[in-house]
Amino acid sequence: MLIEVKNLSKFYGPTKAVEDVSFTVEKGEILGLLGPNGAGKTTIMRILTGFFQPTGGSAKIAGFDVVEDPLEVKKRIGYMQEGQQGPALYYEMTVYSFLDFVAQLKGAPKKDRNRTIHKAMELTGIKDVKDRIIGRLSSGYKQRVGLAQALLNDPEVLILDEPTRGLDPKQIIEIRQLIKNMAGERTIILSSHILPEVAMTCNKIVIIDKGTKVAEDTQEELSRKAEGGDSVLVKLKGKQEPEDVEKEYGKIKGLGEVKVSLEGGLTVVKVVRSGVKDIREELFKTAVKNDWVILEMKSSSLSLEEVFLRLTTKEEV
Repeated sequence: MLIEVKNLSKFYGPTKAVEDVSFTVEKGEILGLLGPNGAGKTTIMRILTGFFQPTGGSAKIAGFDVVEDPLEVKKRIGYMQEGQQGPALYYEMTVYSFLDFVAQLKGAPKKDRNRTIHKAMELTGIKDVKDRIIGRLSSGYKQRVGLAQALLNDPEVLILDEPTRGLDPKQIIEIRQLIKNMAGERTIILSSHILPEVAMTCNKIVIIDKGTKVAEDTQEELSRKAEGGDSVLVKLKGKQEPEDVEKEYGKIKGLGEVKVSLEGGLTVVKVVRSGVKDIREELFKTAVKNDWVILEMKSSSLSLEEVFLRLTTKEEV
């Protein structure tokens, strides 16, 4: 694994920012830190990048501890930090002069600096605005400049804080594609409170709430675990008695839960299986035995939004 976080904690006096958070990221993965505003996502990122010292626990990147070997860690990471107006940039500078300044700070040799800057601009699609003042760029281009400066040291790991905040739908799609194009050869951690962005961009998700990790897995597995198993949705023609449907389907072995409701003249049944057995055939046979007409049968899963609400608010959805 390229990133390993173990029992990470950060306190400000008695106030908890992050407590006992652990997760891992494999090489080439895109991991999403998902949580409400103030959940602790940015604190975790600032510990990983060396801005904050943890109160307890440890974090390693490429085998180097962020506390014991901070310079080795910083050689291997690129960080796009979120500011009050967007990415943390010098808005009075031109794009090229800003990138040149950052490249110098990162120790890029003078003879290689121009090539390094042009490579980062090409990867992020900002060559056409290299002589423009950053403060006069659109939000989408500012985010691209933020990505470009993070790439200047050709890092193994990219850490991106709210990379699509404040963008319009077209800009969001462009930045999302940029991030996905960088995966594989780079490992990426991004934070967001925007659920669709995490769902469409990340291989794995860590959900943080009130400074504590409440879940870590793929979206599919999070959905399955939150619901208690894989589920199947069945729509029956006509209004059946919910009690009768629940009783008949409840006889099938391997079912964890049966929920029946009447919707728009149909009887809708949601069943959760507790084992590995495929229960669709048994559902069909039970319907035939009771002269129920199946109009639709499909696998069903909680959306990421439903999983998020269930894990962070304990709501039934």
